Amino acid sequence: MPPAAAATRKKKSRKAATAESMAAMQREISVSEFFAKNRHLLGFDNPRKAVLTTVKEAVDNALDACEEAGILPDISVQMLQLDETRFKITIQDNGPGIVRRQIENIFGKLLYGSKFHRMKMSRGQQGIGISAAGMYGLMTTGKPVRIISKTGKRKPAHEVVLKIDTSKNRAEVVSDTEHPEDDKHFPDGHGTIVAIELEGKYQKGRQSIDEYLEQTAIANPHARITWTSPTNETVEFPRAMDELPAEAKEIKPHPKGIELGTLIQMLERTEPTSVSSFLQNEFSRVGQRKASDLIKLADKKTSKTITPRTRISTMGHDEAEALYKAIQDTSIMAPPTDCLVPIGSRALLAGLLKEVQAEFFAAATRPPAVYRGNPFQMEVAIAFGGDLPRDDSARILRFANRVPLLYQQSACSSFKAVLETGWKNYGLSQPRGSLPTGPLVVMVHMASVWVPFTSESKEAIADYDEIRKELRLALQECGRKLGTYLRRRQKMKKEAERRSVFERYIGEIATACHNITGTDARALFVALKKIAARKTEEADQTLDQDGKVVDTRDPLEKDDDVIILHDRSAHPDDEADALFKDDIPSRKLPRRGSKAAKRTVSRKKTGKKASRKR
Repeated sequence: MPPAAAATRKKKSRKAATAESMAAMQREISVSEFFAKNRHLLGFDNPRKAVLTTVKEAVDNALDACEEAGILPDISVQMLQLDETRFKITIQDNGPGIVRRQIENIFGKLLYGSKFHRMKMSRGQQGIGISAAGMYGLMTTGKPVRIISKTGKRKPAHEVVLKIDTSKNRAEVVSDTEHPEDDKHFPDGHGTIVAIELEGKYQKGRQSIDEYLEQTAIANPHARITWTSPTNETVEFPRAMDELPAEAKEIKPHPKGIELGTLIQMLERTEPTSVSSFLQNEFSRVGQRKASDLIKLADKKTSKTITPRTRISTMGHDEAEALYKAIQDTSIMAPPTDCLVPIGSRALLAGLLKEVQAEFFAAATRPPAVYRGNPFQMEVAIAFGGDLPRDDSARILRFANRVPLLYQQSACSSFKAVLETGWKNYGLSQPRGSLPTGPLVVMVHMASVWVPFTSESKEAIADYDEIRKELRLALQECGRKLGTYLRRRQKMKKEAERRSVFERYIGEIATACHNITGTDARALFVALKKIAARKTEEADQTLDQDGKVVDTRDPLEKDDDVIILHDRSAHPDDEADALFKDDIPSRKLPRRGSKAAKRTVSRKKTGKKASRKR
């Protein structure tokens, strides 16, 4: 048979699908099935990243639970290698524990949690993380998740072993028993232990569990974290502060942050019966007077009548759209900011002091701002000099609600803001379109009731104009402090060189006078030294119009957000390797230490002394 005829016959024998046969193939997809097939969206796209994501989600939940219960976090992370590519990760905390009836939902159901609908700062947002980690472990090893929870001293520990049914997005309990013998693991009488067995890869360095825990300790100086690696190395990140962060308060959504469709859904679901009570009860910053103003303006924007007593049930699409337009055209006070708990300059400096071996530290916290009706606050801290690498690019530490962001750095708004800052203005070297070069660490933190992540894996912050603006201002504030410090170092070096000229020739002058007049050279040398010291001391003083000595100390000495540790500064012997070799003084800088520096270091219990500023 000719090839053309065979092709025609094959084409004629093809059976076309009908609407009925296509309809029969349709079925519902559960959220667990979707993320099981697209696990890369949640951060499980390779074995090394999978173990990091598992630890991250468990530690974030532990920190949230401890802080909400008013408990100083004490967290233990252990990673045990069972095979070449198989590991068992165990995370224990001293939190309030989990009640028995909620264990299945928290660890066995995706998109289940208490934080998604709350306008309140928290680490978790979506209710996916820890259940997705258990699902990944089940998919790669077939082993279920093991949870031990103890909620009180008089209550026995409860062990639940469960796995996720991805087709139904719900947990299947394998075993459920009380374990009084596990009470010894909870010295405080409460806490949670989670154990997940999974396929993974452990490797130190950047974007590793070690780096994540180190950065978590920086952003959470009130927590104590113990890390046991697969190589049986134990690292403890001690608590640097004995105070919990202030408690974040829940707020209602702001009218400026909603869209028309959301407003219509709120009108359909609300309990208040009148328009005025709806606006006052469902939104923040809307009182009786502001509600009346909104309703009057909305009434002018539609042909139908809207009054404060108009019943919600009688409102249609036109009235809802008129109300939405009135909200957009009316000035409404910014939402309250007690829903945010920034790290704070003192805690930022404490965290950096504990983990970064630098000589200069500065921090800046911006006032709260708003994007899409969501309050947020930006914080920046920098560390410079000391033992930091001098020939590498600056290191950027990114955080969102105290959680380190280790991946997708170039896609993050905070990284772009650091890149676009003109660090040359502050005495640093910066190639075009690159990060500054030198011994610099930049820490950026965003606190918000809803962090706009670019993906479900929560690895980068979206690039909103309002966020970028606040970041830039905070970076510039820290940069100015650094520039002042570097200029001061350079000025001190020049002053030291100028004064050394006098001392260099005093001996020659004394010898010449002795040869000419016979004066005692030693006595003349001592006298000239005293005169030089007195004259240079007078030259350093500045008098005001009343003839009084003006305090000419550097402004940095009075700044509570700056700490300088001179015992970590570069010495003249290191001049050849220093980035700012022209700025290194030929003598030690004067010891300085503001009250804030003394207070910060003493409370941090870092074991390192800050220099006194005088």
